[in-house]
Amino acid sequence: MSEEKFYYQTEAAELLRMMINSVYSNKDIFLRELISNASDALDKRRIECLKDTELAENDNPEIRIEINPEAKTLSVSDNGIGMTRDEIIKYLGTIAKSGTREFLTAAKDDSAKGELIGQFGVGFYSVFMAAERVEVITRKLGGAETYKFTSEGEGSFTVEDAEQRSECGTTVTLFMRPVADDGGKDYLNEWTVRDIITKYSDFISWPIYFKDKIINSRKAIWQRPDSEITEEEYTEFYKHIARDWQAPLTHIRINAEGSTNFKGLLFVPSEPPYDMFMNPESGGISLYINRVFIMNDCKDLIPQYLRFIRGVIDSEDLPLNISREILQDEPIVRVIRRSTQRKIFTELRRLMENDREKYIKFWNGFGRVLKEGIIQDPENVKTLLGISLFRTTLNDEWTTIAEYESRMKPDQKGIYCLAGRGDVEALKASPKIEPFTSKGYEVLLMTDPVDEVILREADFILHEDSKDLLNIARDDVTPYSDDEKKANDDRLKELDAEFEPVRELAHEVFGDKLEGVKLVLAGSPACLRDAPGGMSLRMENLMRSAGQTPPTMKRTLELGAENPAVKRLVALAKNNDARAADMLRVLYGQAMILEGVLPDDPAGYVKCVDGLMSSALGEG
Repeated sequence: MSEEKFYYQTEAAELLRMMINSVYSNKDIFLRELISNASDALDKRRIECLKDTELAENDNPEIRIEINPEAKTLSVSDNGIGMTRDEIIKYLGTIAKSGTREFLTAAKDDSAKGELIGQFGVGFYSVFMAAERVEVITRKLGGAETYKFTSEGEGSFTVEDAEQRSECGTTVTLFMRPVADDGGKDYLNEWTVRDIITKYSDFISWPIYFKDKIINSRKAIWQRPDSEITEEEYTEFYKHIARDWQAPLTHIRINAEGSTNFKGLLFVPSEPPYDMFMNPESGGISLYINRVFIMNDCKDLIPQYLRFIRGVIDSEDLPLNISREILQDEPIVRVIRRSTQRKIFTELRRLMENDREKYIKFWNGFGRVLKEGIIQDPENVKTLLGISLFRTTLNDEWTTIAEYESRMKPDQKGIYCLAGRGDVEALKASPKIEPFTSKGYEVLLMTDPVDEVILREADFILHEDSKDLLNIARDDVTPYSDDEKKANDDRLKELDAEFEPVRELAHEVFGDKLEGVKLVLAGSPACLRDAPGGMSLRMENLMRSAGQTPPTMKRTLELGAENPAVKRLVALAKNNDARAADMLRVLYGQAMILEGVLPDDPAGYVKCVDGLMSSALGEG
């Protein structure tokens, strides 16, 4: 049959003009599209040969990439299923069949450019971003005729008989545009082509030949059974995708089949990446669709608090060129995200229960990040608390919430917690712990910044069946029974009259800065108590470091009635001794230091300490 000319619909011609004018920023994907099409053609040939044994099997399936800088051509060839004349017209002659007008409307949105190709069936025509003309030579599996499709992207195309192709398959030849003067890529450069193939098509299952050598690794080990893969292969693959010189701590296999099909291979690194806190938006999950690379750092596949996970997710159901914008609303992505989370949680719990030493290593590196999920992910709060580790006043060992609960006393009101600076020993020395440990109660020591928020929001984030997390820094949390509180109150009433001069002095020294000064039966000198629902000093500092202005908080200064320094203060105040004010300032400053913050006036604090020391030495 002689050459026959066809015309695209009007809207398609407009689309081609947009391609030619290169409105898309990521021109590299034209080569990814062609390689993906070639891979699909090889898959289809294999399936057809299985169904029809009379068809010639493909003994040497392959994809070949060739460049000719002199002729300014780039070609992609396969020996796959090929096309008939009617299929050429159907598949290559109808652009954006399901929504050309919608595509054009979306493409005019600058924020969407570079992400739309393929969503509306225009993947093949991405070639016009880099080529001024395209020729397709193809022969159908089992057919005798070879056809040639030609288009310059100007609104028409031709189909004609071609010189007989020796084997079924397709060759797409691009006649490339001149390299742009603004530093555009040269797609006839060997290293440019190598980089694109390695980035997007490294795991295509069929061999890709370039310069007569196979250029893709084809090592999509997430597609192979776990029993066939050695630890050395897992480690090699992890180092390749994570750019890490160390072996991973553990790996996680995902194989989901059903209404949504996808596979994944995830890794927990041995140590945190250097920018885990400096760049909290960074991530490490790469999205593949049928082994074709789509994007790095696919945040929609995993919550931010699991950003330390590295690996790949490979979907069979997503469209090849899904955009970041559409990912957010794609139901399949939400299914993948939930399934991936559950699998990670399951593996972390298994590691915690079966290899505590390795899990502690994980927790030391990534625990503070994982606990962010307790605030960010209400649906999984119970699960996240269940795989969290804490230090306690009991010993130097890490413990879980469940292990703590197993040791709780029958009369215990909840899980006693104290959050503070990262030094466990400093927390253990806090006067706030003394009343609880003296009665044999164990206290969780929470040293990460996020713990402050967890305790503050505990009433909102915990499930009804969860034990209460009781912040012992609050002045309404006490270890005493009603009878014990009454006995303590009676004893304090006896001391109250002698303490009144200190209370009056505190009002003169601090004004309205404090909620009040309170005498307690304790051997420690001083501590600051937060009001119910109030914010800790450390939390205030965290807000300030983040550029926020925290609300004004008043706290209660507790002084231990059984402490020698406090008894001396009471005596000095009773006698109107000038040193009483300095002593009160020092005790308040000490209470702030125990909270992990500097006194309000460090220079004044030092001056008071110096004066009291000089006075004491003089008296000696």
